[in-house]
Amino acid sequence: MSRIRGLKTRRNAELGLLVFAMLLVAAFGATVEANQFDEIRPGFWLPAALIGSLFLGLHMVVRFTAPYADPVLLPSVALINGIGVAFLRRLDIAKAIAQGTPEPGLFADTSGRQLAWTLLSLVLASVLLLVLRDHKVISRYAYTLGLVGIVLMMIPAVLPEDYSEVNGAKIWIRFGSFSIQPGEFAKLALVSFFAYYLVRKREVLSLASHRFLGIDFPRGRDLGPVLTVWLFSLLVLVFEKDLGTALLYFGLFVVTLYVATERSSWLIIGLILFFGGVYVAYLLGAAVGGPFANFYDRAELWLDPFSQENYNRESGNSYQLVQGLLGLGTGGLFGTGPGAGSPGKVPEVRTDFIFAGLGEEVGLFGLSAILIIYLLIVERGLHAALAVRDSFGKLVAGGLAFTLGLQLFVILGGITGLIPLTGQTTPFLSAGGSSLMANWLLIAMLLRISDAARRPANTPAERAGGPKKAPTQLHGAMTEVIKP
Repeated sequence: MSRIRGLKTRRNAELGLLVFAMLLVAAFGATVEANQFDEIRPGFWLPAALIGSLFLGLHMVVRFTAPYADPVLLPSVALINGIGVAFLRRLDIAKAIAQGTPEPGLFADTSGRQLAWTLLSLVLASVLLLVLRDHKVISRYAYTLGLVGIVLMMIPAVLPEDYSEVNGAKIWIRFGSFSIQPGEFAKLALVSFFAYYLVRKREVLSLASHRFLGIDFPRGRDLGPVLTVWLFSLLVLVFEKDLGTALLYFGLFVVTLYVATERSSWLIIGLILFFGGVYVAYLLGAAVGGPFANFYDRAELWLDPFSQENYNRESGNSYQLVQGLLGLGTGGLFGTGPGAGSPGKVPEVRTDFIFAGLGEEVGLFGLSAILIIYLLIVERGLHAALAVRDSFGKLVAGGLAFTLGLQLFVILGGITGLIPLTGQTTPFLSAGGSSLMANWLLIAMLLRISDAARRPANTPAERAGGPKKAPTQLHGAMTEVIKP
């Protein structure tokens, strides 16, 4: 039994990777100081040490509540979160130098608020790991979570623009200086609901009525759920004026449906429905305007951002996109170096366009390294989905991992001009509390599911009532142990 436990736990490896990640964050901060002040001051390591202590606290929670969890997830996310805080502090320092004001303290300005949001996010992730010892418990509240997700999604749409709209997208709830993006939390609730629904309806949705070009297509009566979610996503596109959110939720449902049924026809139907609906919305925006006008304007700016007409538009001009593209081009392969560029020239560089600002200073190679880390996080989430024993856990982990990957695609697609701009923020990197808290809860769920997937049979947690292997799987595990 000890041999099984020794093979499965990797908490010391997680701790080592976490320390290495914080050393990279400290090196980033040291380079910023060298370029901003022409020297590396003795306290350059303090921000990295402070945020590292927060991640160490979560590591200790994982060590005692999810000891068999994937050891790569936490250090990978910690590295991206740490770089995000370090880059925001770099922007705060540059702003103070330009204005001739004293350098902000560790807990001041945007980077200080992001540090506070990180602390709150890690506390929420720790509470989830402490309270939720078995991910299957969530399935008992699936319909409630589905209703909560829909309500959270629709609140910004029904609020007046003064309380919900930022940069043309109605995806916020704003009261004075307080603001929250409820859609970030809605995606977690909807993933759980979709997973529960599809586990129960998988056999029906897997039935095929006819075959076309070698692909089995579902029966017409089974298209109801897909058409419902499709219509809902178009309503989000029209009334919340946000392509990214609409694509995120519809893509999440269709991919979860594909994972549950293993029918590629659902992907084809989903793509046809979504892009067909987007094209119709574009045509209606050109013809009648109204609620479709915002999407039409964004599409026009995307099609030709460098034209004089689009660049000089009084509302929603392409200045932001053009500056982002110029920043990425200026960075080239290796970048100007942390602290040596001019990311402040890009509007919203702290939130929507943080990738463009980073790209100028770390270059294509640096951005590629960050994207590889994101890819690693998504891959480990999918690995947990494949390894966990229950169908509900598979769909939840797969849906959460795909959500993270699709959100990243939507953001990068908008910044690079692949798709129209959206109001999405880069997970763990951009300034903002809603996104950070929701995505750390997402990681906590992946840690919990990966713990269940990697946990060997007959551990003390299972004897106390935790998840158990099927008898055949247990027999196979024990055979591996006694095999000479």
